[in-house]
Amino acid sequence: MKLHKNLVNAVAETLQDIFTKNKYADRAIEKLFKQNAKWGSRDRRFVAEAVYDIVRNYRLYSELAQSQKNFWFITAVWMVIKGIEFPDWQEFKHVDKNFILKQKEKLLVDLRVAESYPDWLWELGTKELGKELWEKEAIAMNKQASVVLRVNTLKTTHQKFEEAFKEFSIAITKITGIADAYELVKRENVFKNPVFKDGWFEVQDAGSQMISEFTAPKNTDVVIDACAGAGGKSLHLAAIMKNKGKVFSLDIEAFKLEELKRRAKRAGAFNIETRLIDGAETIKKLEGKADKVLLDVPCSGSGVLKRNPDAKWKLSNEVIARTKLLQQKILAEYSVMVKPGGSLVYSTCSIFPSENREQVELFLTSNPSFKFVKDKTILPSDGYDGFYMALLTRMS
Repeated sequence: MKLHKNLVNAVAETLQDIFTKNKYADRAIEKLFKQNAKWGSRDRRFVAEAVYDIVRNYRLYSELAQSQKNFWFITAVWMVIKGIEFPDWQEFKHVDKNFILKQKEKLLVDLRVAESYPDWLWELGTKELGKELWEKEAIAMNKQASVVLRVNTLKTTHQKFEEAFKEFSIAITKITGIADAYELVKRENVFKNPVFKDGWFEVQDAGSQMISEFTAPKNTDVVIDACAGAGGKSLHLAAIMKNKGKVFSLDIEAFKLEELKRRAKRAGAFNIETRLIDGAETIKKLEGKADKVLLDVPCSGSGVLKRNPDAKWKLSNEVIARTKLLQQKILAEYSVMVKPGGSLVYSTCSIFPSENREQVELFLTSNPSFKFVKDKTILPSDGYDGFYMALLTRMS
Protein backbone atom coordinates (compact mmCIF):
# COMPACT_ATOMS: atom_id res chain seq x y z
CA MET A 1 0.00 0.00 0.00
CA LYS A 2 1.08 3.59 -0.57
CA LEU A 3 2.12 5.12 2.74
CA HIS A 4 0.65 8.51 3.53
CA LYS A 5 2.19 10.90 6.03
CA ASN A 6 -1.11 11.37 7.87
CA LEU A 7 -1.13 7.64 8.73
CA VAL A 8 2.37 7.73 10.22
CA ASN A 9 1.41 10.89 12.13
CA ALA A 10 -1.72 9.12 13.39
CA VAL A 11 0.35 6.19 14.71
CA ALA A 12 2.80 8.50 16.48
CA GLU A 13 0.05 10.68 17.98
CA THR A 14 -1.92 7.65 19.19
CA LEU A 15 1.20 6.27 20.86
CA GLN A 16 1.63 9.63 22.59
CA ASP A 17 -1.96 9.40 23.88
CA ILE A 18 -1.26 5.92 25.26
CA PHE A 19 2.14 6.52 26.83
CA THR A 20 2.01 10.16 27.93
CA LYS A 21 -1.72 10.72 28.49
CA ASN A 22 -2.32 7.22 29.92
CA LYS A 23 -5.18 6.42 27.54
CA TYR A 24 -6.16 2.81 26.84
CA ALA A 25 -5.04 1.62 23.41
CA ASP A 26 -8.45 0.38 22.25
CA ARG A 27 -10.16 3.62 23.24
CA ALA A 28 -7.45 5.78 21.67
CA ILE A 29 -7.79 3.90 18.38
CA GLU A 30 -11.60 3.99 18.53
CA LYS A 31 -11.47 7.77 18.97
CA LEU A 32 -8.98 8.10 16.11
CA PHE A 33 -11.18 6.13 13.72
CA LYS A 34 -14.23 8.22 14.62
CA GLN A 35 -12.23 11.36 13.82
CA ASN A 36 -11.19 9.85 10.46
CA ALA A 37 -14.40 8.19 9.36
CA LYS A 38 -13.43 8.37 5.67
CA TRP A 39 -10.39 6.11 6.08
CA GLY A 40 -10.64 2.85 4.20
CA SER A 41 -10.13 -0.60 5.70
CA ARG A 42 -6.45 -0.78 4.62
CA ASP A 43 -5.63 2.53 6.29
CA ARG A 44 -7.39 1.48 9.49
CA ARG A 45 -5.65 -1.89 9.49
CA PHE A 46 -2.22 -0.29 9.01
CA VAL A 47 -2.72 2.13 11.91
CA ALA A 48 -4.25 -0.42 14.28
CA GLU A 49 -1.62 -3.07 13.59
CA ALA A 50 1.21 -0.54 13.91
CA VAL A 51 -0.06 0.87 17.20
CA TYR A 52 -0.72 -2.51 18.81
CA ASP A 53 2.57 -4.00 17.64
CA ILE A 54 4.55 -1.02 18.93
CA VAL A 55 2.68 -1.08 22.26
CA ARG A 56 3.30 -4.83 22.52
CA ASN A 57 7.03 -4.39 21.81
CA TYR A 58 7.48 -0.91 23.25
CA ARG A 59 10.55 -1.66 25.33
CA LEU A 60 12.43 -3.18 22.39
CA TYR A 61 11.46 -0.44 19.92
CA SER A 62 12.10 2.42 22.34
CA GLU A 63 15.55 1.05 23.20
CA LEU A 64 16.32 0.76 19.49
CA ALA A 65 15.12 4.34 19.05
CA GLN A 66 17.11 5.37 22.14
CA SER A 67 14.06 7.33 23.21
CA GLN A 68 10.81 6.62 25.05
CA LYS A 69 9.07 9.79 23.88
CA ASN A 70 10.03 10.33 20.23
CA PHE A 71 7.06 8.41 18.90
CA TRP A 72 7.69 9.35 15.27
CA PHE A 73 11.15 7.80 15.44
CA ILE A 74 9.84 4.78 17.36
CA THR A 75 7.34 4.32 14.49
CA ALA A 76 10.22 4.56 12.02
CA VAL A 77 12.08 1.84 13.96
CA TRP A 78 8.98 -0.34 13.75
CA MET A 79 8.92 0.17 9.97
CA VAL A 80 12.56 -0.89 9.73
CA ILE A 81 11.93 -4.07 11.74
CA LYS A 82 8.86 -4.88 9.62
CA GLY A 83 10.71 -4.27 6.35
CA ILE A 84 8.40 -1.44 5.26
CA GLU A 85 10.02 0.77 2.62
CA PHE A 86 10.44 4.40 3.61
CA PRO A 87 8.88 7.01 1.33
CA ASP A 88 11.20 9.78 0.19
CA TRP A 89 10.39 12.05 3.14
CA GLN A 90 12.76 14.41 4.85
CA GLU A 91 11.75 13.00 8.27
CA PHE A 92 13.32 9.63 7.37
CA LYS A 93 16.64 10.90 6.00
CA HIS A 94 18.46 10.41 9.30
CA VAL A 95 17.18 6.85 9.97
CA ASP A 96 20.09 4.35 9.85
CA LYS A 97 18.46 1.04 9.00
CA ASN A 98 21.62 -1.05 9.28
CA PHE A 99 22.43 0.33 12.74
CA ILE A 100 18.90 -0.41 13.97
CA LEU A 101 19.00 -4.00 12.69
CA LYS A 102 22.44 -4.63 14.22
CA GLN A 103 21.33 -3.19 17.55
CA LYS A 104 18.28 -5.41 17.50
CA GLU A 105 20.45 -8.53 17.28
CA LYS A 106 22.41 -7.36 20.33
CA LEU A 107 19.27 -6.66 22.38
CA LEU A 108 17.60 -9.99 21.61
CA VAL A 109 19.96 -11.83 23.99
CA ASP A 110 18.00 -10.34 26.92
CA LEU A 111 14.57 -11.96 26.84
CA ARG A 112 12.88 -9.28 28.95
CA VAL A 113 13.94 -6.70 26.33
CA ALA A 114 13.29 -8.98 23.36
CA GLU A 115 9.76 -9.70 24.60
CA SER A 116 9.30 -6.16 25.97
CA TYR A 117 8.38 -6.47 29.64
CA PRO A 118 9.18 -4.01 32.43
CA ASP A 119 11.72 -5.41 34.89
CA TRP A 120 9.31 -5.44 37.84
CA LEU A 121 6.74 -7.52 35.92
CA TRP A 122 9.39 -9.96 34.70
CA GLU A 123 10.62 -10.43 38.26
CA LEU A 124 7.04 -10.90 39.55
CA GLY A 125 6.22 -13.43 36.85
CA THR A 126 9.39 -15.38 37.60
CA LYS A 127 8.56 -15.38 41.32
CA GLU A 128 4.95 -16.45 40.77
CA LEU A 129 5.43 -19.11 38.08
CA GLY A 130 9.09 -20.03 38.12
CA LYS A 131 11.62 -19.04 35.46
CA GLU A 132 10.87 -21.71 32.85
CA LEU A 133 7.05 -21.41 32.90
CA TRP A 134 7.05 -17.62 33.11
CA GLU A 135 9.35 -17.28 30.08
CA LYS A 136 7.09 -19.63 28.11
CA GLU A 137 3.98 -17.62 29.03
CA ALA A 138 5.69 -14.25 28.53
CA ILE A 139 6.55 -15.23 24.95
CA ALA A 140 3.01 -16.51 24.34
CA MET A 141 1.46 -13.30 25.74
CA ASN A 142 3.50 -11.17 23.38
CA LYS A 143 1.71 -12.59 20.34
CA GLN A 144 -1.42 -11.15 18.77
CA ALA A 145 -4.65 -12.50 20.24
CA SER A 146 -6.91 -14.60 18.05
CA VAL A 147 -10.53 -13.61 17.47
CA VAL A 148 -12.94 -16.11 19.01
CA LEU A 149 -16.71 -16.06 18.54
CA ARG A 150 -19.47 -17.65 20.59
CA VAL A 151 -22.55 -18.85 18.73
CA ASN A 152 -25.67 -17.57 20.45
CA THR A 153 -27.84 -20.68 20.63
CA LEU A 154 -30.82 -18.56 21.71
CA LYS A 155 -30.97 -17.16 18.18
CA THR A 156 -29.46 -19.76 15.84
CA THR A 157 -27.86 -23.18 15.43
CA HIS A 158 -24.27 -24.12 14.69
CA GLN A 159 -25.24 -25.26 11.21
CA LYS A 160 -26.98 -22.00 10.30
CA PHE A 161 -24.10 -20.00 11.78
CA GLU A 162 -21.52 -21.93 9.74
CA GLU A 163 -23.61 -21.56 6.57
CA ALA A 164 -23.96 -17.80 7.11
CA PHE A 165 -20.20 -17.33 7.50
CA LYS A 166 -19.57 -19.44 4.43
CA GLU A 167 -21.98 -17.22 2.51
CA PHE A 168 -20.06 -14.13 3.68
CA SER A 169 -16.74 -15.82 2.71
CA ILE A 170 -15.40 -15.57 6.26
CA ALA A 171 -13.33 -18.62 7.21
CA ILE A 172 -13.87 -20.02 10.71
CA THR A 173 -12.79 -23.15 12.58
CA LYS A 174 -14.60 -24.91 15.42
CA ILE A 175 -12.64 -24.96 18.68
CA THR A 176 -12.56 -28.47 20.11
CA GLY A 177 -13.80 -28.96 23.65
CA ILE A 178 -15.78 -25.71 23.97
CA ALA A 179 -19.42 -26.07 23.03
CA ASP A 180 -20.10 -22.88 21.06
CA ALA A 181 -16.63 -21.49 20.26
CA TYR A 182 -15.31 -20.71 16.78
CA GLU A 183 -12.06 -18.98 15.77
CA LEU A 184 -11.60 -16.65 12.83
CA VAL A 185 -8.95 -17.97 10.44
CA LYS A 186 -8.14 -14.38 9.44
CA ARG A 187 -8.89 -11.23 11.44
CA GLU A 188 -12.04 -9.53 10.17
CA ASN A 189 -14.35 -6.75 11.32
CA VAL A 190 -17.28 -8.99 12.24
CA PHE A 191 -19.28 -6.25 13.97
CA LYS A 192 -20.65 -5.05 10.61
CA ASN A 193 -21.85 -8.55 9.79
CA PRO A 194 -25.68 -8.65 9.49
CA VAL A 195 -25.95 -11.77 11.64
CA PHE A 196 -24.06 -10.03 14.45
CA LYS A 197 -26.68 -7.29 14.41
CA ASP A 198 -29.29 -10.07 14.54
CA GLY A 199 -27.66 -11.45 17.71
CA TRP A 200 -26.34 -14.70 16.26
CA PHE A 201 -22.93 -14.46 17.92
CA GLU A 202 -20.73 -12.58 20.37
CA VAL A 203 -16.98 -11.98 20.32
CA GLN A 204 -15.81 -13.85 23.43
CA ASP A 205 -12.48 -15.54 24.09
CA ALA A 206 -12.35 -19.30 24.49
CA GLY A 207 -11.14 -19.07 28.09
CA SER A 208 -13.97 -16.73 29.00
CA GLN A 209 -16.49 -19.16 27.50
CA MET A 210 -14.99 -21.96 29.58
CA ILE A 211 -15.79 -20.07 32.79
CA SER A 212 -19.52 -20.07 32.00
CA GLU A 213 -19.35 -23.76 31.16
CA PHE A 214 -17.40 -24.38 34.40
CA THR A 215 -20.18 -22.61 36.34
CA ALA A 216 -22.56 -25.22 34.82
CA PRO A 217 -25.92 -23.58 35.58
CA LYS A 218 -29.13 -25.60 35.34
CA ASN A 219 -32.14 -24.04 33.65
CA THR A 220 -33.98 -24.00 36.96
CA ASP A 221 -31.21 -22.13 38.81
CA VAL A 222 -31.00 -18.63 40.19
CA VAL A 223 -27.56 -17.49 39.05
CA ILE A 224 -25.82 -14.28 40.12
CA ASP A 225 -23.06 -12.84 37.94
CA ALA A 226 -21.82 -10.44 40.60
CA CYS A 227 -19.09 -8.62 38.66
CA ALA A 228 -20.94 -8.67 35.37
CA GLY A 229 -19.46 -5.65 33.60
CA ALA A 230 -20.92 -5.40 30.10
CA GLY A 231 -22.19 -8.94 30.45
CA GLY A 232 -20.28 -11.35 28.23
CA LYS A 233 -20.58 -14.17 30.74
CA SER A 234 -24.14 -13.24 31.73
CA LEU A 235 -25.22 -13.61 28.09
CA HIS A 236 -23.46 -16.97 27.87
CA LEU A 237 -25.06 -18.18 31.11
CA ALA A 238 -28.49 -17.17 29.79
CA ALA A 239 -27.87 -19.17 26.61
CA ILE A 240 -26.71 -22.25 28.53
CA MET A 241 -29.88 -21.98 30.64
CA LYS A 242 -32.01 -21.69 27.47
CA ASN A 243 -33.59 -18.46 28.76
CA LYS A 244 -35.00 -20.28 31.77
CA GLY A 245 -34.27 -19.81 35.45
CA LYS A 246 -32.93 -16.38 36.40
CA VAL A 247 -29.64 -14.53 35.90
CA PHE A 248 -29.02 -11.51 38.12
CA SER A 249 -26.25 -9.38 36.61
CA LEU A 250 -24.66 -7.05 39.17
CA ASP A 251 -22.04 -4.35 38.80
CA ILE A 252 -20.92 -1.11 40.44
CA GLU A 253 -20.91 0.76 37.09
CA ALA A 254 -24.32 1.77 35.72
CA PHE A 255 -23.06 2.42 32.17
CA LYS A 256 -21.80 -1.17 31.91
CA LEU A 257 -25.19 -2.52 32.92
CA GLU A 258 -26.86 -0.29 30.31
CA GLU A 259 -24.58 -1.82 27.69
CA LEU A 260 -25.52 -5.28 29.00
CA LYS A 261 -29.22 -4.46 28.58
CA ARG A 262 -28.60 -3.50 24.93
CA ARG A 263 -26.60 -6.67 24.32
CA ALA A 264 -29.21 -8.84 26.03
CA LYS A 265 -31.95 -7.39 23.84
CA ARG A 266 -29.96 -8.10 20.69
CA ALA A 267 -29.15 -11.61 21.92
CA GLY A 268 -32.72 -12.40 22.90
CA ALA A 269 -31.64 -13.16 26.49
CA PHE A 270 -34.78 -12.48 28.51
CA ASN A 271 -33.94 -14.19 31.80
CA ILE A 272 -31.36 -11.53 32.75
CA GLU A 273 -32.13 -8.86 35.34
CA THR A 274 -29.53 -6.14 35.97
CA ARG A 275 -28.96 -4.60 39.40
CA LEU A 276 -26.62 -1.76 40.25
CA ILE A 277 -24.53 -2.35 43.38
CA ASP A 278 -24.96 1.03 45.08
CA GLY A 279 -24.30 -0.17 48.61
CA ALA A 280 -24.38 -3.17 50.94
CA GLU A 281 -28.19 -3.31 50.71
CA THR A 282 -28.03 -4.66 47.13
CA ILE A 283 -26.07 -7.69 48.31
CA LYS A 284 -28.17 -8.12 51.46
CA LYS A 285 -31.39 -8.40 49.44
CA LEU A 286 -29.90 -11.38 47.59
CA GLU A 287 -28.38 -13.07 50.65
CA GLY A 288 -28.83 -16.85 50.49
CA LYS A 289 -30.83 -16.63 47.24
CA ALA A 290 -28.46 -18.02 44.59
CA ASP A 291 -27.89 -21.58 43.42
CA LYS A 292 -24.75 -20.33 41.65
CA VAL A 293 -22.71 -17.17 42.20
CA LEU A 294 -20.03 -16.24 39.68
CA LEU A 295 -17.36 -13.85 40.97
CA ASP A 296 -15.28 -12.86 37.95
CA VAL A 297 -13.29 -10.41 40.04
CA PRO A 298 -11.07 -7.47 39.05
CA CYS A 299 -7.48 -8.62 38.63
CA SER A 300 -4.08 -7.75 37.19
CA GLY A 301 -5.17 -8.94 33.74
CA SER A 302 -1.87 -10.80 33.43
CA GLY A 303 -3.60 -13.53 31.43
CA VAL A 304 -4.96 -11.18 28.77
CA LEU A 305 -1.85 -9.22 27.82
CA LYS A 306 -2.20 -10.57 24.28
CA ARG A 307 -5.45 -8.63 24.04
CA ASN A 308 -4.47 -5.64 26.21
CA PRO A 309 -0.71 -5.17 25.72
CA ASP A 310 -0.78 -1.62 27.11
CA ALA A 311 -1.58 -3.10 30.54
CA LYS A 312 2.12 -4.05 30.80
CA TRP A 313 2.95 -0.36 30.99
CA LYS A 314 0.04 0.70 33.23
CA LEU A 315 0.32 -1.96 35.93
CA SER A 316 2.58 -1.84 38.98
CA ASN A 317 3.24 -3.90 42.10
CA GLU A 318 1.20 -1.35 44.05
CA VAL A 319 -1.80 -1.68 41.72
CA ILE A 320 -1.72 -5.48 41.97
CA ALA A 321 -1.45 -5.32 45.78
CA ARG A 322 -4.57 -3.11 45.94
CA THR A 323 -6.36 -5.40 43.52
CA LYS A 324 -5.69 -8.45 45.70
CA LEU A 325 -7.23 -6.68 48.69
CA LEU A 326 -10.29 -5.92 46.56
CA GLN A 327 -10.51 -9.59 45.52
CA GLN A 328 -10.54 -10.64 49.19
CA LYS A 329 -13.20 -8.05 49.98
CA ILE A 330 -15.47 -9.20 47.14
CA LEU A 331 -15.10 -12.86 48.12
CA ALA A 332 -15.94 -12.11 51.75
CA GLU A 333 -18.90 -9.81 51.08
CA TYR A 334 -20.50 -11.38 47.99
CA SER A 335 -20.26 -15.05 49.01
CA VAL A 336 -23.26 -14.55 51.34
CA MET A 337 -25.50 -14.64 48.25
CA VAL A 338 -24.82 -18.38 47.83
CA LYS A 339 -27.59 -20.42 49.42
CA PRO A 340 -26.77 -23.52 51.50
CA GLY A 341 -26.03 -26.33 49.05
CA GLY A 342 -25.24 -23.79 46.32
CA SER A 343 -22.00 -23.11 44.45
CA LEU A 344 -19.51 -20.27 44.20
CA VAL A 345 -17.23 -19.84 41.19
CA TYR A 346 -14.26 -17.53 41.69
CA SER A 347 -12.50 -16.52 38.47
CA THR A 348 -9.86 -14.12 37.19
CA CYS A 349 -8.09 -13.35 33.94
CA SER A 350 -4.78 -13.61 35.80
CA ILE A 351 -2.18 -16.38 35.65
CA PHE A 352 -0.59 -15.43 39.00
CA PRO A 353 -1.27 -17.95 41.82
CA SER A 354 -1.34 -15.11 44.38
CA GLU A 355 -4.54 -13.83 42.73
CA ASN A 356 -5.96 -17.29 42.16
CA ARG A 357 -5.57 -20.43 44.28
CA GLU A 358 -3.95 -18.48 47.12
CA GLN A 359 -6.96 -16.15 47.33
CA VAL A 360 -9.31 -19.13 47.42
CA GLU A 361 -7.30 -20.79 50.21
CA LEU A 362 -7.26 -17.55 52.20
CA PHE A 363 -11.04 -17.27 51.86
CA LEU A 364 -11.58 -20.87 52.97
CA THR A 365 -9.56 -20.40 56.18
CA SER A 366 -12.09 -17.85 57.45
CA ASN A 367 -15.21 -19.31 55.80
CA PRO A 368 -15.50 -22.93 56.98
CA SER A 369 -19.03 -23.28 55.56
CA PHE A 370 -17.48 -23.37 52.08
CA LYS A 371 -15.67 -26.38 50.64
CA PHE A 372 -13.20 -26.48 47.74
CA VAL A 373 -14.31 -28.77 44.89
CA LYS A 374 -11.96 -28.16 41.94
CA ASP A 375 -10.12 -25.51 39.99
CA LYS A 376 -8.71 -24.99 36.51
CA THR A 377 -6.02 -22.77 35.01
CA ILE A 378 -5.88 -21.86 31.33
CA LEU A 379 -2.50 -20.51 30.22
CA PRO A 380 -1.82 -18.18 27.27
CA SER A 381 0.53 -20.81 25.81
CA ASP A 382 -2.59 -22.99 25.35
CA GLY A 383 -3.44 -20.60 22.50
CA TYR A 384 -6.01 -18.25 24.00
CA ASP A 385 -6.28 -15.86 26.95
CA GLY A 386 -5.20 -16.94 30.43
CA PHE A 387 -7.88 -17.56 33.06
CA TYR A 388 -8.32 -19.17 36.46
CA MET A 389 -11.54 -20.63 37.87
CA ALA A 390 -12.33 -22.38 41.15
CA LEU A 391 -15.54 -24.09 42.23
CA LEU A 392 -16.58 -24.00 45.89
CA THR A 393 -19.76 -25.30 47.46
CA ARG A 394 -21.57 -23.95 50.49
CA MET A 395 -22.41 -26.80 52.80
CA SER A 396 -26.04 -27.32 53.78
